[in-house]
Order: sequence, then structure tokens, then C-alpha cells
Amino acid sequence: MNVNPGELVRRTRKEQRLTLAQLGVLTGYSAAQVSRYERGVSPLTDVVVLRRFADALRIAPQALGLTRQPDVRHGRAIGPTTAYPRLPSPRVADTTREDGEGPVRRRQLLANLAVTAVAAAGAPVLPSSGTPVSEAALGEVLVGRVRDAMLGLHAGIAIPPAAAVHTDLARALADFHTCRYGSLAVRLPRLIHAGHASGDEGSLLAQSYLLATRMLIKLDEQQLGWMAADRARQSAEASGDALLVAETARQLAVLARKADWHEQAMSIALTAADHPGLRGGGPDHAAERGLLIQSAAYTAARAGDTAGMRELTGEAAAIAKELGGTTLLRDHGGGFSPTTVQLHRISAENSAGDPSTALAAARAIAPQSLPSTERRARYYTDIAAAYGRWGRRDDCIRALLAAEHHAPEETHARPAVKSLVSGLMVSGRTTTELRGLAARVGVLIWHPVRTTDTVVEPGRGG
Repeated sequence: MNVNPGELVRRTRKEQRLTLAQLGVLTGYSAAQVSRYERGVSPLTDVVVLRRFADALRIAPQALGLTRQPDVRHGRAIGPTTAYPRLPSPRVADTTREDGEGPVRRRQLLANLAVTAVAAAGAPVLPSSGTPVSEAALGEVLVGRVRDAMLGLHAGIAIPPAAAVHTDLARALADFHTCRYGSLAVRLPRLIHAGHASGDEGSLLAQSYLLATRMLIKLDEQQLGWMAADRARQSAEASGDALLVAETARQLAVLARKADWHEQAMSIALTAADHPGLRGGGPDHAAERGLLIQSAAYTAARAGDTAGMRELTGEAAAIAKELGGTTLLRDHGGGFSPTTVQLHRISAENSAGDPSTALAAARAIAPQSLPSTERRARYYTDIAAAYGRWGRRDDCIRALLAAEHHAPEETHARPAVKSLVSGLMVSGRTTTELRGLAARVGVLIWHPVRTTDTVVEPGRGG
């Protein structure tokens, strides 16, 4: 009878009277990670990881499905490995969104056409004078221009000189952190064009596609997000940068979670967290491991595993504490620190169905301590989602208005906010504040036509 690798490791460890912590020392993993391998939460499929356990416990390699040691040439192992699991085949399904992100599409075609025409000419998306374009349409404009850049369209976009490209990337990242999506809609497509035009298949293109992936996930464009994430992965692997490779794995895990592939999402994140490329590095590598474990925690919450979510969040918090409280990887996952782990806890607890614990986590954060405008907007929208789940409408509206105050373009463009506002509009009384917010985020406000003795729906007649 075949025994799975995790069960064999657990049985052998117990026979040798080793604790999880002791086996962790022998293999280079935390006790929590050893436990996950034994329980099958993290699949034992990577050849390098399997050999560590085989060597530490003196298990015959063939018992773990291993063959002879791979040949080593010039210091590199030659042979197949399975560092990242194969993703499942795409499926057609209702793509429900995290944090209440419903399929809200309030398209403003004339505004979009006008903005796209201006942007294609190389001018700023948001004019400095005159009537500004509706910010509710910015998300769709940004998505359209990124899509065209990925398909090689809009060839007339001016590509910055090679010396200026990295400056442009820094400015695009700053646009993302400050939620200036009008400016990002100009810079990001230009960067993608520049990367392909220069023949760059490494770091610059990987970072551009990673930024595109994060933005597409935020705007709930999952199909295009998969395409951008895969291109980011290919470029990251070509660059040989372990941090970029790990970050692309994290974005793929997020996309898998959004498709409700929870097992695959957990596998991608935790396998990447324990990949040898991240071990033995500096603080940035440890922080990336924390971000991946944090992502797995949110997946556990979405899968209904509250205990697993809290265990993984605790592990991420321990890594952040060991790093001394410094905010690292601001340009990867929005920053990693004890405060950002606590921010992540808000949405995880809410997704697990406990809004009161989510709000308690929020009270432990000083918003001004968060590393960027984008993270502060996340803070207030997560609080709004928790209040919405709890049925506290007035508090939900106040949190959304606070998010809007800090990051109007983010709040007006994001589908999660549109969905939340739509729900508020139909679930109870409306106020002037709520109606104004609905108009600014592009949610259709339905006004019944009242006659003397009946209510007539617009367009239906009496």
C-alpha cells in the first residue's frame, strides 16, 4: 500500500522521536512548515525538498519517489524539478470577487473613447484644465490601454530613451502607490512597449508585467491578469532574480484564489515560499517569504479554514517581527512589515466570516503608519467591507468616504467599491452622501417615477 510522502515523513519522524522543531532544524524549515508538509497542506513534490527530508530522516530515496542524485555540472544540478505545480485548466464560471467584488460594469463609453484618444496621443489622461474625465471610467481606460500594449497595438506611443526607462518605471510605481491611475494609464503601456521594443526579456519587463498584473487584479480583469502574470513569470525566470520569480508566483496564487482554485493557490504560494532560491538570502528574501505565507493565509480564509488562516498569519507576523519592523518590498507587495501583516489580517478575518475580529484588527493599526496611499485606501475599504458584512451601513459609508478622501481615483475605479456601493443602494435607505458617492463611482442611481397613487418604473409605463 502506497503511503504519501507527508505521512511517511510524519511516521518516520515519530519513530525517531523527533519533534517538528528538531526536524525543522535538520531540514532548514520552520516547525510550522514541517507540519504543513506532513499534513499535505504544502505538497511534497519538489525534488530538492524531498531529498532534504530523505537525508535528514535516512529514508530510502525510492520510498519518496526519488531516483539517484542528479548529475552536477559546473555547480548546477541537471535534471527535472517541480518547483511550481502545474495550474489547472481554465474553466468557465461565475468569477465572483474577493471582498464583495461583484460583476459591476457601468461602462461610460463616450468618456472612455475620449480618454483613450487623448492618452493615445501621448497627452495626460486627466487634463489640467477644463472638464475632467470621470474617474469612474479610469479603470476601464487603464485596462484597455494595457491590453492594447500587451497585444502590440497603439504602436504610435512614444517610447522613452533607454536611459529614461528605469526612471519611467520608478514613476509608474509611484503612480501605483499614490493611486494616480490616470498617469499610470499613460506610463504602464509605454513601459510594456519599451520592454518589448528593446528586446528586454529580464528584470525591466518582469517588473512592468508584475505592475500590470497587480493593477489588473485590483480592477478584477482576471483573464488579462493571467496573461500578464505568465509573461511576468517568463521574464522573471529569464532575469534569474529569485525575488521576481517568487513575486510572480505570488501573483499567480492570487489569481488562482480568485478563480476559487484554493488548493492550487495554496500550493503555489507555499511551494514558492520554501523554494531554495528564497532561502539563505537577505531581509528582502525573508520578506518575500512572509508575503507568500500571508497570501496562503488569505486563501485559507477564503476556503473556510479559519484556524489555518490564523496559523499562517501568525507565521507571517513572526517573520515581520524578526525583520525588526522595517517596511520592505514596497514595490512588490505594497510593503511587508508588522503593520502590513495586521492590515492583511483585516480582510482575512472578514473573509473567514468574522467581521468583529476584522474590525478589532483594524483598531490596532494607525492608518498614517501604512507605507503608501494605496495601502491606506486598502485599509479603509477593508473596514467598509467588514462593516457591510456586519450590517452597519452608516459606518460602512463613512469608511468608504474616508477611502475616497485618501485615494479618489482608486475608490472611484475599483470594482470592489462599486459592488459595495451598489449593495448599499438597494439594501436600505439612501442618503445624500451615499447617492453622491454612487454617482462618483459610476453606480447607476435608479429613481422611480412617482404618480399620485402608484410608482412607475422608468421606461415601463403605468
